[in-house]
Amino acid sequence: MKKQFLLLLLLVVSYSYSQSQSVNDYKAIIIPLKYDFLNGENQYRLNTLTKFNLNKSGFVSFYASETIPAEYNDRCSLLYVDVVKENGFLTTKLFITLKDCYGKIIFQSITGKSKEKEYQVAYTEALNEAFKSVYDLQYKYNGSLAAKVPSAIQPEVVKATQAPVAVVKNTVSEPVVVNTVLANSNLLYAQPTATGFQLIDSTPKVIMKLFKTSQPNSFIAIKDTVQGSLILKDNQWYFEYYQNDKLMSEKVAVKF
Repeated sequence: MKKQFLLLLLLVVSYSYSQSQSVNDYKAIIIPLKYDFLNGENQYRLNTLTKFNLNKSGFVSFYASETIPAEYNDRCSLLYVDVVKENGFLTTKLFITLKDCYGKIIFQSITGKSKEKEYQVAYTEALNEAFKSVYDLQYKYNGSLAAKVPSAIQPEVVKATQAPVAVVKNTVSEPVVVNTVLANSNLLYAQPTATGFQLIDSTPKVIMKLFKTSQPNSFIAIKDTVQGSLILKDNQWYFEYYQNDKLMSEKVAVKF
């Protein structure tokens, strides 16, 4: 009987915690440059339409490639919007998700529908209908999440150092070569994807792809043909990989 009571109590607490998070806890929203069901960036101007509707709903929003103010540098105080297409015969169906920095869905909209045959018209009509439930949220930032976000996962812009190359020791007695990436010329921007992030430069060009792991400060990383890990250490991000049996570590400037 006691075990059943404890189990019930745990479920109630867990449910209450999951319900305690709302969009009002987050100060801004990041908009990707491309949605997965489209072939190009801002195709049919859906990303532009997303930003328009978010701003009209009261949110502060930024494109993933934008340089955002320092007050929004904490990626876990932001939401990440995505537009998803559902399968439908002769009907275009879209819905919106707002996720936190761990990929957890904080809000999912109603499904907007359109029977228009022309893609531009159908996508616009369906997305605007889906946004009706976002308007119903009556968003207003409450600032409550700021005290909940652990500082250990708050990335900072990497500052340039005087020495371009340094050598540090690791646990396997292999030298780790650290190549400094200058923040002012090589700052990368994190664009959310279905499996993690992709890091883009200002052009924008995809430089690195990140895949989420069970740890928020560690990603599986692929840069060109090199696979390694992107790890947060001492509030700085490092791309670590093996080259000729030597463990390499590159300091990377990332803005999430």
